Amino acid sequence: MSTGQIGIIVYSHTGNTLSVAQKLEQALKDSGRAAVILRVEPAGDELPSAASVRIKAAPDVAPYDAVVFASPVHAFSLAPVMKLYLSQISSLTGKEVSCFVTQQLKKPWLGGNRAVRQIAAACRAKGAELKVCGVINWSSGAREEQIKDLIGKLAAR
Repeated sequence: MSTGQIGIIVYSHTGNTLSVAQKLEQALKDSGRAAVILRVEPAGDELPSAASVRIKAAPDVAPYDAVVFASPVHAFSLAPVMKLYLSQISSLTGKEVSCFVTQQLKKPWLGGNRAVRQIAAACRAKGAELKVCGVINWSSGAREEQIKDLIGKLAAR
């Protein structure tokens, strides 16, 4: 990650994705970096479908030198809330951008890889290439190892 201000922009429905983001934030702060978690929040309490999604809170990426996008996987794809948010953000040109997704299923090819590709495409459309990407398989026995590995890679940038 860059040495400047790092925005960890998170959509989390159940709290799993947020818990990984919090561990990343702490690791970055422990290494002397300025990091902050910003939440993408949908309007309403229910899990919105792609057709009905509206965003109540949309963090601005402009103040950050580096950005990490974090989202759960919904229905083998990027969560509609994050998909809409990414389509609405300002330019990412000149920013170091990374991402991770969390998914309930045990294998990344069951939606996680697709969700990462969707984030990558949205970031390319805004002028950035992803540096580090990861998939956390929540029901996997290797989950904690996956989290530790991802945080290590992100903190090493």
